Amino acid sequence: MISKFDKTVTLSNGVKMPLLGLGVFRAEDTPELANAVRAAIKHGYRSIDGGAVYGNEVSMGKGISEGIKEAGISREDLFITSKVWNADLGYESAIKAYDESLNRLGLDYLDLYLIHWPVAGKYKDAWRALEYLYKQGKVKAIGVSNFQVSHLEDLMKDSEINPMVNQIEFHPRLTQMKVREFCKQNNIQVEAWSPLMVGKLFDNEVLKEIAKSHNKSVAQVILRWDIQNDVVTIPKSINESRIIENSQIFDFDLTDQEVEKINSLNEDFRVGPDPDNFDF
Repeated sequence: MISKFDKTVTLSNGVKMPLLGLGVFRAEDTPELANAVRAAIKHGYRSIDGGAVYGNEVSMGKGISEGIKEAGISREDLFITSKVWNADLGYESAIKAYDESLNRLGLDYLDLYLIHWPVAGKYKDAWRALEYLYKQGKVKAIGVSNFQVSHLEDLMKDSEINPMVNQIEFHPRLTQMKVREFCKQNNIQVEAWSPLMVGKLFDNEVLKEIAKSHNKSVAQVILRWDIQNDVVTIPKSINESRIIENSQIFDFDLTDQEVEKINSLNEDFRVGPDPDNFDF
């Protein structure tokens, strides 16, 4: 429909995943969220990223259903993601959690299902459940979220199928080179959550200068930087004009020098929990 949204990466199993999507973390389960999802689809977005713990899958699903109708597309044109929460990281409980997410979303299948956090002693059982769902054809691709190299190595030691995606906190202050390099070597697609660092980068002088030279916003520069670093990105917004703005990143290129300048802003600074030290 809109060429910029045809931009995809091909996962290790051949499934195509859009480079840009809409994230719904911290959006309440309200008509406002349903409208935001519907608007995103109307404006060409084809990827929506959710998670059971966000507590908003009903509104997300309503927005998907309305968006499909309004845009005149089919379910197969979309790429829908959800995640199994920590409390459900057992074999049977993860399968049950998947079915419950589908039910809330009003969908027959997901395109991507992720383990949300690497809870010690639990994620391997959950991964076996995801492998089962994948082999049964119930989900198109499976992966993990917030996994560091040690977690990935531990998981892959016993897995039949390697994760196809690793969704991690990624922004100019947290470039996660070690994890990204490992994922690249093992054909695992990296995806960014909190790519805009919850707005904490909008006053950065380096980013403002680069944005000015391209006549773009700082947000657009950061999202473009994600793409040029081969990272799938899912900025969260429920504001229609911001949703449109976030999509206008395929009509310019950052120079190699600009990419390096942004890379050099890294401080290994997290806005979210540390995957090596969390207790939930």
